[in-house]
Amino acid sequence: MRREEVPLLLNRASDGIPEPDLADAAWAAAVAHRRRQRRNTVSGLVLLLVVAIVVALVMTVGGGKSAFTPPDTTPTPPGTIPPAGQISGIDYWNAPPAGSERFLDRLSTPLGDVLRVPDNPDDLRTKPIDQLAGVVVALQEGGYVPLFLSADSRWAYGSRQLQPIATGQPLSSGAIASNGTHVAFPQPGAVYVIDASTANSRLIPLPSRDLRSVSWLANSTRLIVSGPGTAYRLDVDLETSGDPVIGGVAASNDAEDATTPYRLDGVTGGVMLRQYAGANGWVEISNPRLPVSSWVGQTFTGGDRVGRVFVAGRLPQVPTVASAAQVVAAISTLQPLEDRLLVLGETPPATPTPGRTAPDRIREPGCCFVLGWYNSQTALFQVTDWLLAWNVQTGQVRRVAELEVDGVALGPGIR
Repeated sequence: MRREEVPLLLNRASDGIPEPDLADAAWAAAVAHRRRQRRNTVSGLVLLLVVAIVVALVMTVGGGKSAFTPPDTTPTPPGTIPPAGQISGIDYWNAPPAGSERFLDRLSTPLGDVLRVPDNPDDLRTKPIDQLAGVVVALQEGGYVPLFLSADSRWAYGSRQLQPIATGQPLSSGAIASNGTHVAFPQPGAVYVIDASTANSRLIPLPSRDLRSVSWLANSTRLIVSGPGTAYRLDVDLETSGDPVIGGVAASNDAEDATTPYRLDGVTGGVMLRQYAGANGWVEISNPRLPVSSWVGQTFTGGDRVGRVFVAGRLPQVPTVASAAQVVAAISTLQPLEDRLLVLGETPPATPTPGRTAPDRIREPGCCFVLGWYNSQTALFQVTDWLLAWNVQTGQVRRVAELEVDGVALGPGIR
């Protein structure tokens, strides 16, 4: 076969084969794709319709909208106790009755189960303490010896004998600074400051003779010392012998009102939470609605809450027979809805007797006061001969220690 005959033969062979129409093929493919889309759309609509029918049925059977309300998944802390009610719009709890303290669950601290004056303390000058859990004073030959408790439960005594003040022993609830080493004791016409980590100390004279309360600023180098109608701010430097800087501070008739960084004071209708602002004095933060007749002890700050005890006026929610209820107030510096109250009321008669209505145990005004915070959720307070802990989130009250001392100041080493 010659080469020139090949094209002729190929043309003859292909004459019987139909030629495809590309336009028709494209149109057929488009129609098929549109049909698939319609089937998918119809399937989706059917699925949505089925879901809507199921939802309607469940809502009808389950009682309406509430059946689909998401459950509250906020975890409840273990041991949570519901509040007993509200006082002035604030949730309150009733404290365990007087006499039940020793049966409460215990919060373990360096104070031990019973806090008492130690028999053989070390000399602070030879065995200093880097972190204080507490301070007490012991009466000795007409004066008082300061005793320091470390975070590991070791005791040491200070070498200087302290003089009594107008109220008796020279120990203020705010004696220990936040650094856990500096301690201040009010003295007649002076304040005695000591560093437990070095045993360095100074007696700083002040113009007023009647000084009763001390409160450290957060930097642990400044101190407010106050008495009835007078208060001073000191810059404390135990490393030099120079004269300290002394400034005046707005005072109150109650020496224990002057506290930092916050103070809670005033009576019903005039209660104020104020923040210390240095040269600007105390700046008003809020006006908590509290039924206050009088305050007891100092204000202590833990996280974004402050705590102080007040003697209440008449409380319809907490009837009393022979005394007024005392209340631990935990007031938020940020959210009023986070305010909490713990009521220390009377203990009713254990055995009802005809004609007998007087309670078995009465907590006298002044028996109860805040001593600090274990953490931002747990306030520490004294009730007569007991140190107790109140968790403001759960409402639970635990015992910390039985007190066989006349008073104690707590430091950060208690945790």
